[in-house]
Amino acid sequence: MINEKIQALAKQFHPDIVAIRRHLHAHPELSFQEHETSKYIQQKLTEYGIPFQAGIVDTGVVGLLQGKNPESKCIALRADMDALPIQELNEVEYCSQNEGVMHACGHDVHTASLLGAARILNELKDDWEGSIKLIFQPAEEKFPGGALLMIGEGVLENPKVDKIIGQHVSPELPSGVIGMRSGMFMAS
Repeated sequence: MINEKIQALAKQFHPDIVAIRRHLHAHPELSFQEHETSKYIQQKLTEYGIPFQAGIVDTGVVGLLQGKNPESKCIALRADMDALPIQELNEVEYCSQNEGVMHACGHDVHTASLLGAARILNELKDDWEGSIKLIFQPAEEKFPGGALLMIGEGVLENPKVDKIIGQHVSPELPSGVIGMRSGMFMAS
């Protein structure tokens, strides 16, 4: 039953999520400079009625969804939001408007996907149990990066996160297929 609800909402929200991704792609920002991206995420969370805290490691944003019995467990979903210092040469309508900066690694997709998941989960919060923390992380492309700094500022506490799921697009996998691994994987 919930799967059907998720599928229906995903189909309904798909055009909006594509528009979000294209907006983010057109307006990339480098690590620790994601000020406009952060404002955009905050605007979307406000539009969806999702409470959040901003200003974590300056540009990081953390939303919190509460389902039934919110103290029972907390799962975090994480997306990075910074771009790379690369000149985009694509000729698409949503091409980077910021000279020498491009979402070449998929962080625009990660952020749009998390906003889409947040919107769906918020709509269905009476159908699931626990809490879900939405972590929009700055500076994945820098070492030590935003993740370590966000953890240092307590992002995994209040409520305490039991498990965290991060994502990264992978052009090697066919559309509709996911790869999974527990533990550390990929870069920062």
